[in-house]
Amino acid sequence: MSAQEQMRRMLDELMGTRRNGEDTRPEKLHYTSSRVCKSFLLNCCPHEILAATRGDMGQCKKVHDVALRADFENSSRKYEYTFQKEALQQLKNFVAESERRTQFAKVRLAETQEILSAEESTRLQKIQQIEEKITEVMTEAEQLGASGDVDGFLKLMEKVEELKKDKKTAEDEYKNSTPASISQQQKLRVCEVCTSYLGVHDNDRRLADHFNGKLHLGFITIREKLKELEELVEDHHIKAIVSNEFDRENTSGKRSNSHSPQHSKHHKHHRSDERRHRHKSSKRESHSSHHRHRHTHHSKDRKQDSVEKCSKSSDAEASRA
Repeated sequence: MSAQEQMRRMLDELMGTRRNGEDTRPEKLHYTSSRVCKSFLLNCCPHEILAATRGDMGQCKKVHDVALRADFENSSRKYEYTFQKEALQQLKNFVAESERRTQFAKVRLAETQEILSAEESTRLQKIQQIEEKITEVMTEAEQLGASGDVDGFLKLMEKVEELKKDKKTAEDEYKNSTPASISQQQKLRVCEVCTSYLGVHDNDRRLADHFNGKLHLGFITIREKLKELEELVEDHHIKAIVSNEFDRENTSGKRSNSHSPQHSKHHKHHRSDERRHRHKSSKRESHSSHHRHRHTHHSKDRKQDSVEKCSKSSDAEASRA
């Protein structure tokens, strides 16, 4: 990476995608895009942490952009549950795969040790058989010497010397077995953190180099981040359950209040008042109607009397004429 590229990267990390006033990149992505690695935004992507180690996983399939990470860190959404949940799932998958590799390495090492132990047992058994043969021939030679058979005794002693040479050869083969197949392999163990092989009898210097190495520390960082995200997501889940339960209780309380005896009594009383009010209103309307009817009837009677009086006066005037 050139000095100019390093400077550009530093500016992106500090100021984000709009460090020049607007996003001038050819492909304008937002950190919420499904193509963007959420673990990278939270600084815990295994592809980035384990880069340039024996556990290097290569380039991540999702987008890693320091400018997008700066935008994310400067926003209020960096504490949102969705980002944490997606990163948590990615780390869970990675750690689960690491655990599977650890168990596989242990099984393979155990199988190798069983095979090597069988080879070692075969060599030891061969030495033991030669020793038993030497003892047997020596006993027979002593018997021949006791009986005065000197030639037989000397012949058996020559055989004993040959057997001793065979024993020496077998012992040398056992001692000079290749370290990779016996001595070293039987002293290996698997690191529970980073799945690497360690020597059981490694000195403090070598162990310190391993435990302070980038690979081992990278795995520790990933596992600690996984635990942190699990706690955050669990806390969010508990809060959501409590909130839903609280809303459910409030809704249930409102319904129970609407069907309470006091509410029913009040409702009945209200309906009774309404009926009495309607009854009084109807009586008033009936009285008004009756009054109007009587008034109309009296008006008609008065009109009829006036007509009759006018008629009588006309008849009287006509008779006088």
